[in-house]
Amino acid sequence: MESSKFTGSCHCGALTIELETSRAPSELPVRICGCSFCARHRPRYTSDPAGRVVIRVGDASALGRYRFGLRLADFLICRTCGVFVAAYDPAGRAVVNLAVLARAPELVAEPTMFTAYDTEDEATRTARRARAWTPAELVLPG
Repeated sequence: MESSKFTGSCHCGALTIELETSRAPSELPVRICGCSFCARHRPRYTSDPAGRVVIRVGDASALGRYRFGLRLADFLICRTCGVFVAAYDPAGRAVVNLAVLARAPELVAEPTMFTAYDTEDEATRTARRARAWTPAELVLPG
């Protein structure tokens, strides 16, 4: 199968996302996280460990990074419009918030709920992300 691109952005366009995958939209996983951050934001996520994500920041002052818990990933939030676009870890992997993707309605897999994150230690969490998150590049201006 040839690759598909899913593009999107925060509301104001300061943070953009491009997910490239060879999986059909119906085959991409949809996940719901039960952590306290996600309980408040209610994102649905997708990722493809064989794909690629590029997150572009048009204006560095618009990028907000939030870390909590084990502090192993940045939750990327636009400081201008307030939209949460993705979680990105320092190893260069990400999960994308489906709400920011223009083609989100095409991702129709039954959502899987994850709630055991509070019991993970650093090694377990890092290994899970290495298996499940998409290789990613965060492109900053300049």
